[in-house]
Amino acid sequence: MVLFADLWHNMFYLDLPVLEKILRPIIIYFFLVIGVRIAGKRQLAQLNPFDLVVLLTLSNTVQNAIIGNDNSVSGGIIGAATLLAVNFLVVWYLYGHQRLEHLIEGEPDLLVKDGKVRHKRLKHELITLAELEAAARRQGFPSLDNVDRAILEPGGTISFCAKTPPVEESRHGELLVRLDGLLNEIKSLATANAQRPQAT
Repeated sequence: MVLFADLWHNMFYLDLPVLEKILRPIIIYFFLVIGVRIAGKRQLAQLNPFDLVVLLTLSNTVQNAIIGNDNSVSGGIIGAATLLAVNFLVVWYLYGHQRLEHLIEGEPDLLVKDGKVRHKRLKHELITLAELEAAARRQGFPSLDNVDRAILEPGGTISFCAKTPPVEESRHGELLVRLDGLLNEIKSLATANAQRPQAT
């Protein structure tokens, strides 16, 4: 019974005041939101192994700042519940305030326009041409020659739009397909006529 009481005490006893347990995650949350916004959208895109390493070590680095010396279950629950609540309130508030949302999340950035790579925008976002090509291949584009537009979204994803042939070119292609079909039919009819026995 004493062993169970000690176990219960060790699991749920808080080393820090509850108010501090609530304030720590809130401060770290807003610090990370601002930090990621300043660092740029490429951090979220995880375009290379370095970006992934930064995100993984970042979460480990701020862990102690969130929980302090407290490793109790109740302390973890309070910290996690605080993070979830703050995130819900921020998202709920931003839903009705589009300007503030754009200020925090940033605007989409056009990296490829009309099939032409915008190198200045790549440099601004610290994205190399090789990283952009790799992102295009992951979405099924053999090369950037097949891309009409590429947009770096505020969340870090890159959206690619394929080139579409001009209307005249599409119609020309359709006409050629139909002509090929008609030629095949004519050949079939000519072959069938040639194989019929001639009337005497």
